[in-house]
Amino acid sequence: MMRSDQILATVDMIQKENLDVRAVTMGIDLLDCRSESPLETCRKIKEKICRHAERLVPVCEQVSAKYGVSVVNKRIAVTPVAYVGAGFDAADFVDIARALDEAATLVGIDFLGGFSANVENGTSRAAATLMAAMPEALAATTKVCASINVGSSKYGINMDAVATMGRVIKELAEDSADSGGFGAARLVVFTNQPEANPFMAGAIHGPGQHEVVINVGVSGPGVVARALERKLAETTASPGLHELAEVIKQTAFRVTRCGELIGRQVSAALDLPFGIVDVSLAPTPKVGDSVGEILKIMGVDSIGAPGSTAIVALLNDAVKKGGTFASQSAGGLSGAFIPVCEDAELAEAVKNNTLPLEKLEAMTSVCSVGLDMVAVPGSVDATTIGAIIADEMAIGMINHKTTAVRIIPVPGKEAGDFVSFGGLFGESSILPVRNVGKSARFMGFGGKIPAPINSLKN
Repeated sequence: MMRSDQILATVDMIQKENLDVRAVTMGIDLLDCRSESPLETCRKIKEKICRHAERLVPVCEQVSAKYGVSVVNKRIAVTPVAYVGAGFDAADFVDIARALDEAATLVGIDFLGGFSANVENGTSRAAATLMAAMPEALAATTKVCASINVGSSKYGINMDAVATMGRVIKELAEDSADSGGFGAARLVVFTNQPEANPFMAGAIHGPGQHEVVINVGVSGPGVVARALERKLAETTASPGLHELAEVIKQTAFRVTRCGELIGRQVSAALDLPFGIVDVSLAPTPKVGDSVGEILKIMGVDSIGAPGSTAIVALLNDAVKKGGTFASQSAGGLSGAFIPVCEDAELAEAVKNNTLPLEKLEAMTSVCSVGLDMVAVPGSVDATTIGAIIADEMAIGMINHKTTAVRIIPVPGKEAGDFVSFGGLFGESSILPVRNVGKSARFMGFGGKIPAPINSLKN
């Protein structure tokens, strides 16, 4: 039985502390849309998405109104398009991207993920064609998001694909120079990409899933921050870090319960299976909804100061423990995100030069994802971008965790300049990159970085 004080605490979380359901994401399998004709494939893709998702947005709004919990984004994730379009040429892949974008617009969702491929152990012809089509495909669409899984703890890192993605990111940014390189913000490069994930830009509907399924992503850094403040204010004695971890865990428990309730109500109304609830502290640019703020509450005066990585580790673990205890369906990326542009406190730390790229990379070794929404100078070359990706992928491979890179080389701007992407994508000063152009020989080798030997991990 839920106690009245728990109910009131949850009401406060919704009304005063920025608790929301960050995303309800419908996963749709598109493999049966494959036809000999690219035109027929596009027609089937649009028909299937519209048939299954036509009620997604109104149902989310009805459930949101019923429970008083905002559902910020309504999204769709589809089968990685490299599988659906295998055998087609680059122009055909661009047409598929347009079909996906048109379907997303017709059903009224915010984003659609799945213009994706998995190349962890080698690059198929279909995957290579999709990567070649990416710049034009993302330039021709507004709602489509893309991802490439270039590595895993099982197979190692495909360095040829990493180099390719460095060039693709550079081209995407230059092609969208009028929006600050925003095209690159719709692409993420992964190691150990999860196959069910409601968060963009990396959402896909991987193999082994239901035909159609509802996944939900819940955020709540503001909720955690206020809970920690109350704990620190209620006693004159300073609590130990283990006590603060317990506060985070209990708060994550309640956040997860709320998210699963909304997700299951949406799935029931649509008569679809419920998949996973991803409880991730994904911040927004809104003041009071920041992971960076939590770091300050927990004892560092400047984000990036010694201790910052340890705090992120504690935070990430406590969130996972609370989410896992709350739901048998916890999954996805659950943990703490540190997307620079989307977090007001992290962006301020970059502006104040307390959070350099090297420290941010160290923090990603214990966070839920990786280098996320990081704006860098437009002069940074594709080879250096590839080397940055390789470093982050190595962290994920060795530590058997998901890592990702969503980096934006902002055309025409240098370190210290300012860029704004608007909405949930936020804004930030441009982060300096040291030693630009000094990784070319390393990237020139290509090939693979072999997978680690687990028995020698220490």
